[in-house]
Amino acid sequence: MPIQTVHTDKAPAAIGPYSQATIANGLLFTAGQIALDPATTQVIEGDVVVQTEQVFKNLGAVLASAGATWADVVKTTVFLMDMRDFPRMNEVYARVVGDARPARSTVQVSGLPRGVLVEIDLIAAIPAAS
Repeated sequence: MPIQTVHTDKAPAAIGPYSQATIANGLLFTAGQIALDPATTQVIEGDVVVQTEQVFKNLGAVLASAGATWADVVKTTVFLMDMRDFPRMNEVYARVVGDARPARSTVQVSGLPRGVLVEIDLIAAIPAAS
């Protein structure tokens, strides 16, 4: 089964040799999303809550373009600059994913692109076409 690339103008375009996401064997694999405004490709200024909200908007746009929703997400990885931001990031996370309970890893890192506070990627199952 060939690997499909996913692109939507509602999320930031890839700024390197990668795709916003790929689909393989019925699974969607996203690139890490940071708090970029898709229209300007500039970092959304603000604290971890503001940045996490933008990250989830970007991920939601990629999910939608592949025909998936948060209920289809099976795994997320959260990269934080400071683990002390975990509770505030987690409030946004819980609100966005709702009743979905994907597996999740959260790690503190020493640096993220463009000096952002949070980056998140995900894996989702693509619903079968009816």
